[in-house]
Amino acid sequence: MTELGESSPGNASGEGPFAASGSSFTPASEGAALGEPIGSVLDVSGSGSRIFLDMERLREYAAHPDSTLAQAGQVGTQVKIRCDRGWVVANLRDQIQGSHEGRHGVLANIDFLGEADESLQRFRRGVTRFPRAGSPVYPTSNSDMRQIYASDGRSSIQVGTVYPTSDIRAGVYIDAMLGKHFALLGSTGTGKSTAAALILHRICESSPEGHIVMIDPHGEYSAAFRDTGEIFDVDNLQMPYWLMNFEEHCEAFLTSSGDSRQEDADILAKCLLKARAKNRLAETLGKVTVDSPIPYLLSDLTKYLQDEMGQLEKATSSVPYLRIKSKIDELKSDPRYSFMFSGMLVGDTMTKFLGKIFRMPSSGKPISIIDVSGVPSDITTTVVAVLSRLMFDFAIWGRKEGTSPLLLVCEEAHRYVPNERNADGSSVGRVLSRIAKEGRKYGISLGLITQRPSDLAEGVLSQCGTIISMRLNNDRDQTFVRAAMPEGARGFLDTIASLRNRECIICGEGVTVPVRVAFDDLEEAKRPASEDPSFSSRWREPGSDMESLDRIVHRWRSQGK
Repeated sequence: MTELGESSPGNASGEGPFAASGSSFTPASEGAALGEPIGSVLDVSGSGSRIFLDMERLREYAAHPDSTLAQAGQVGTQVKIRCDRGWVVANLRDQIQGSHEGRHGVLANIDFLGEADESLQRFRRGVTRFPRAGSPVYPTSNSDMRQIYASDGRSSIQVGTVYPTSDIRAGVYIDAMLGKHFALLGSTGTGKSTAAALILHRICESSPEGHIVMIDPHGEYSAAFRDTGEIFDVDNLQMPYWLMNFEEHCEAFLTSSGDSRQEDADILAKCLLKARAKNRLAETLGKVTVDSPIPYLLSDLTKYLQDEMGQLEKATSSVPYLRIKSKIDELKSDPRYSFMFSGMLVGDTMTKFLGKIFRMPSSGKPISIIDVSGVPSDITTTVVAVLSRLMFDFAIWGRKEGTSPLLLVCEEAHRYVPNERNADGSSVGRVLSRIAKEGRKYGISLGLITQRPSDLAEGVLSQCGTIISMRLNNDRDQTFVRAAMPEGARGFLDTIASLRNRECIICGEGVTVPVRVAFDDLEEAKRPASEDPSFSSRWREPGSDMESLDRIVHRWRSQGK
């Protein structure tokens, strides 16, 4: 007698409960042993098939101690179909009650995932040998799932367990995921921030000499990486203003719009070039442009503006010069901008700054958390643009040096690379879009994290080779993600709206086949500060608010944490 979950030669040829004959099968005799087919193939297409599942056989499997076999026939589970010299594995996408050849059962559509040999080893994505109509359909057992999702030897990180099992580890191939970018998607409250921290912790543990920069707009991740990374905020970032290229200078210094903005830009370009050229470093380089990252004094820039203004014939035409000069003086005097526009940042510290931000050397802390929550909102996108562009330029100019690859992770990515409907023309969107399209050629990887994928720029998500999708409640977001995911993941995508918290669908280059995963628990000390407040418990504590009011007001007034 064949054990449940195993296939005997008789089963493979269609003997047993269901003897395949064209698209029909003969019902099992009363009390027949389990471990036989649960249905048969009705028709076959290039990407999937339609099958019939027998309800009587599914009820028999429901009592099996193997939890994977017990869920046979459920949407999102896998089935295997006998082929010429092995098996074709497919995912059950949907089902509807129906009958076939006089038997009551389920009509279901399946998506082909891949194929394997007789023992289900050496599983490969894609199908080269298709099953025929009438081929018997078998459920997958826990041991089958272990073979399907077994690592092929490439470097990987483990992030959770494979659904519907409780003990099969789910891994993601690091090189494949980072080499072609990745995106982590999920509605607010699904555990997205904790999942991001888990993935980054696993990468850091696997690659202690890595170079990771994470843009943190809410200050959530400082708590998660305080012991394993370097935390930078407005108190210690110390990002020199002269690292900005001309486009970023325009965003920071120009306040006009329309034709006036172009006039102001021409004036700024002329004076900025003079200010950069005054540095002794410029003399050794020969060619200097407005984009050259050469230190200059803000006082020199305003002096050249003043000089140019003094050469004007009409006093009325001095307005654009005064506009630019006024904005520069404002940035210099406002303490909120001192992390970037301080007079102390005029020295040539470019090498030192890149080293500390890019973690070169990493010194056991391979990740930099850039907390931009304290950055004034009018310049936040410029700061992110400078950091992103520096990474891209570093990768380009360091190509001949064989430098280590870099990873840039952007939380709230829809803020920085918005679609055309929400675009504001800022440089950060163009920089990140360019990294998404060209970054992998230069060894720079991009990780996008967002709860609103439909608000991302068109084409950016499709550049992500690996997509990790948690629950998405919005129909527009679900549709957008479906369009970006590969064809074979359609059955998994239909479950996005019903995923539990801390569950996800992973598909693309980072996994052998699309997989539903329950994320591991993350230790308290490694979690981001993103938990929702407990209203019921905090509102029972008397006096706690009064004790903190003075401290809050002090930090508020001093604009510090």
